[in-house]
Order: sequence, then C-alpha cells, then structure tokens
Amino acid sequence: MAVKKLRPVTPGQRYRMAPAFTEITKSVPEKSLTVTKKRSGGRNNSGKMTMRYLGGGHKKKTRLVDFKRNKTEVPATVKAIEYDPTRSARIALLYYADGAKSYILAPEGLSVGQEVVSGENVAPEVGNALPLAKIPLGTILHNVELKPGRGGAMARSAGSYCQLVAREGKYATVKLPSGETRRVLVTCFATVGTVSNGDHMNVTLGKAGRNRWLGKRPRTRGVAMNPVDHPMGGGEGRASGGHPRSRKGLYAKGKKTRTPKKYSNNLIISRGKKKK
Repeated sequence: MAVKKLRPVTPGQRYRMAPAFTEITKSVPEKSLTVTKKRSGGRNNSGKMTMRYLGGGHKKKTRLVDFKRNKTEVPATVKAIEYDPTRSARIALLYYADGAKSYILAPEGLSVGQEVVSGENVAPEVGNALPLAKIPLGTILHNVELKPGRGGAMARSAGSYCQLVAREGKYATVKLPSGETRRVLVTCFATVGTVSNGDHMNVTLGKAGRNRWLGKRPRTRGVAMNPVDHPMGGGEGRASGGHPRSRKGLYAKGKKTRTPKKYSNNLIISRGKKKK
C-alpha cells in the first residue's frame, strides 16, 4: 500500500497524506460477516457522560474477523481484499472449499485468487496458519496466539509482525513488535507474514473534521483548565502545569502501570526498548 500527497487546493488538503487504497478489490462487505457497531457516545445507561472527548462519527459496521483459524486442513481461496473501518489493517475475504466464508487479517503480499490453509502439516507460506512447533526459525509472523485455541492476540495492527527466534521444549521464543522477547507455547497458532497496510503510520488527516468523522471530539489540555478542574490547571500566565498528571492526580508519564505479580512475568525474557 502507498500514501498519496494531494494538491493543496484547500487548507485541509495542504498537509494531508491520504491512503491510496490501491490494494482494495471490493467496496461492499460480505453481509453475513458484518454486524452494526453500537456506539455509546461516552454516555452510560442514564445518559450521563462518563467518557470525555467521544461522540459523533460516521456509522460503522464491524467485520467478524477469524483470529482463531481453527478450520484446519480445509483450503480457502482469497476472493477479495477489503477495507475495514474499525482497524488499521486490510482484511481478506476467504471462500472455503466446503462453502464457508470468513474474514482474516490480510498479510502483505496476499493477492486475490491465492489459496491459504491452516493446520499442523501445511507449508509455512504467506497467509497460512500453523503451530509454532512447525514453523522454521527466523520466520516472520503475525496474529500470534498467547494461549492455544483462544485466537491470535499479538501483532494484529497494520505493518506489525513478530519473529520466531528459538524453540526449546514446550516453549518457543518470539520477538514482539515492541522489542520484547517472550516465551509462547509451541502449540499456539500463528500466521506467516507481515500485516498489510504498513504505510498506515504515514497517513496525515489534514484537518480537525476528519477526527470528528472518526468519532473523536476536541480534547482540552489540562494546563488550559482551572485548578478546580485539573491538577495541572491554574497559575499566572501560561504556567507549565508541573509534572504531567491525570485528572485524578495520578502521574501520567513514567509511572509503571504493569501489575507486579502478573502471571506472564516468568514468560518474558527481556523487556522492550525504553523510549528516550
């Protein structure tokens, strides 16, 4: 996928970097695999606002994406590459040999007419899903399971991928997009390839209205509020606001939020790279 620079005929297009959508082959989704997405607008059951800065936006339909790939040993043909308004990656529509249909995350390089399959004894080719025990070391993966049969949980956003580094006993070592290295059971399934739409990170909206179409309302900075409204508010002139905090007074930057006794701590070999 690529992004395109538009001619600056309006102020909103001057800095806009728009997705090209060249890989999209079908504009209307499969009706049997879509459900209407319910939106609260940040309100609870009594109509009171409980989440700020949410509301509006274009109506969306959720595509039912198959993250489990548990239809094993049944080949499927890629019928279309589609846009999904609820995620950054592209999705692929599969027609299975037994007549079933499903959506999967489209990996980079997957094309219409290509055949994909999942199972223990399939070839480690782009789009195929198989357990980590059967995948060659060094292979690039996405949609990696954390627990067998639960469905892919890691490396699902646009352009992300994991790498199978090592295998020992009942665990495989996987390097995650964050740089973290952790152990995963070899019985967990993963899909070969990189998630499509890697240029998603280069998209620039260009104007505030596009954020409104996505359901995001304007966000007020804490330092612009009064002391009664925010810990960082108030002060004479344009005060810095002090240490970044949340509205409830909790530190917002630098404070560790991971549970100290989390069950997966003993599975993590090394943490990700620290941001400078």
